[in-house]
Amino acid sequence: MRVSSRSRYSRFLIQTTPTFCSSARARSTISAMASAPMNQSPVPFGSAEQHALRLLAGGAPLSEVLNNLCDTIDAHAPGLITTVMLLDPDCKRLRPLVGGRLPQEWIAAINPLTIGPNVGSCGTAAFLKQRVVSVDFTTDPRWDAYRELAMAHGLRAAWSQPLLSKTGEVLGTFAMYYAEPREPNESDLRLIEGAANLAVIAIEGERARAALKAAHDRVASSEAELRTILDAVPQQIVVLGTDGSNLYVNRAVADYTGLRTEEVLSADFRARAFHPEDIERLREERREALLRGVLFENEQRVRGRDGQYRWFLIRYSPFCDENGKVVRWYATGTNIDDRKRAEDRTEKENLALREEIDRSSMFEEIVGSSEALRKVLAQVAKVAPTDATVLITGETGTGKELIARAIHRGSPRAARAFIVVNCAAIPQSLIASELFGHEKGAFTGAVERRTGRFEAADGGTIFLDEIGELPLEMQIALLRVLQEREFERVGGSESVKLDVRVLAATNRDLQRAADSGSFRKDLFYRLNVFPVHLPALRERPGDIRLLIEYLIDRFAKKASKRFRNITQQTLELLNNYAWPGNIRELQNVIERAVVLCDGETFSIDETWLKRGQARRSGPAVPLSATIASHERELIEKALTESLGLISGSRGAAAKLGIPRQTLESKILTLGIDKNRFKSPRPSSY
Repeated sequence: MRVSSRSRYSRFLIQTTPTFCSSARARSTISAMASAPMNQSPVPFGSAEQHALRLLAGGAPLSEVLNNLCDTIDAHAPGLITTVMLLDPDCKRLRPLVGGRLPQEWIAAINPLTIGPNVGSCGTAAFLKQRVVSVDFTTDPRWDAYRELAMAHGLRAAWSQPLLSKTGEVLGTFAMYYAEPREPNESDLRLIEGAANLAVIAIEGERARAALKAAHDRVASSEAELRTILDAVPQQIVVLGTDGSNLYVNRAVADYTGLRTEEVLSADFRARAFHPEDIERLREERREALLRGVLFENEQRVRGRDGQYRWFLIRYSPFCDENGKVVRWYATGTNIDDRKRAEDRTEKENLALREEIDRSSMFEEIVGSSEALRKVLAQVAKVAPTDATVLITGETGTGKELIARAIHRGSPRAARAFIVVNCAAIPQSLIASELFGHEKGAFTGAVERRTGRFEAADGGTIFLDEIGELPLEMQIALLRVLQEREFERVGGSESVKLDVRVLAATNRDLQRAADSGSFRKDLFYRLNVFPVHLPALRERPGDIRLLIEYLIDRFAKKASKRFRNITQQTLELLNNYAWPGNIRELQNVIERAVVLCDGETFSIDETWLKRGQARRSGPAVPLSATIASHERELIEKALTESLGLISGSRGAAAKLGIPRQTLESKILTLGIDKNRFKSPRPSSY
């Protein structure tokens, strides 16, 4: 059976009415919902947009669209009840359409609700055509007539947003009810505004669908009038033949492209309108999809009349005759340029961030050829391709983070994130949130969900520097992550699975700390799967000359200088110095000299190097004993000056410039009796 031209266009109009929504408003609505202050966003941004657009474009009934909107918000925001009311044709009364969680007695009491200047939140919002916020029914005079009934059903506060058409016509209201007094914050206002915009889009789409259906019934025999209606649709619509050629486009397509009718219907329309890369990329995919005869979609860049290409989501819907044979294709275009550009920008920013992280280490490559360094690099080469946990030890400034980055870059996770966490730099009260994230409302100031460092490193590597400073309670949580590969956000109850490689570093003797009880033994054994110890710079004197030349060249380029030679005295000073600060101290000395030196001869000032730090030629004192002795001396001096006081502005922790918890841990590790430093209490008479 053949389908007449008029019949085909009539069915075409009925089928395409759900696309009457404004893509710009839809995108702004989804963005508002994605940033709403709920414990969990309804769905991720990208899928939320696709879901909303397809729900509207798919021709879902108005009640289904609005019920989905209210149910999604209610399900992710405990204590909230949302509802939508529509205005009667007489423009004087509102009637509830959706809001199944409201008490039935309350719904019956407000069905219908006469609009007016003091009729609750919804009646007043529709009357004033502006948002009405009732923080507490008990004190709001607009609720005089409904206060007792509302409070009897557990309703105490309500915010109502009028639903206004593009011409300012009141369509209804979107309301949010709470059981307790509540004042909205900026995120709440963005949510109610965004949800209201989506409701307006759905209502206007339903009206447009009804209007077109009525128009179709009235003028089914007039193809010209149907085309006029089609041209009124703001979304781009193209009618194609079975071979994919254009048969008709609405006015929105012509207005956007700036092409004349004959150009739009010409064989080279795609070459004129679409980006050449997308034409080539989608050529075979589009041809095969047209042959299959089922709905499909793709993303393409379309050239506007200003010469700029913008991304569109194009959905191709087949129209079949009574025998199921495809006789027409209807393509609708939705502008998604903002979303695509945001995705591209995020991808580029992430790439730049990874590159910046790689460049931010003390130098870009490991420099040296000493036997001690070659042993370390051999260990790195063996452990990098595996997923083994690595514990990197060594003095401050030896380049532990650099080795960790080398392990990450040599692993299969090199293309994923490398997240650095300095455990000693995070306050104890915030370290759980920093590592594992938190849910909205988990503590004061937690106004939204936050992703922790472990979650950000999923699929990649996390480097826990200064792991020896981690508080005992966090050591337990970290042990669970290493054992179970899962964690819970602060304030959450749901376990989050993750795939992350853990690298740790410390300048402390963790074995001794574990024996003394200041560090968990089970965690130590979990971290110490593959130990890597970095030698101090004084233990690799043969590398000092190479490092000097490398660092001079590096900093000279940054300062736009050039040095042709270095004084013999400078070489002797640098070679004979013990470098207690290791490579970091050498780097600082070289950079300072580059800044201060004039001419082409490089030299340093002898006073920059600490006296008494010449490299010793005799047997070296064990590193752990030297550090422990020095720490004990400093701590006991601070305790003496503070009369045994640990915390506070006059306490020993403040004098040493370290957190109180860190000082307590070191006192316990070193076996210092802090009570003997406390001043005796005065005798009473």
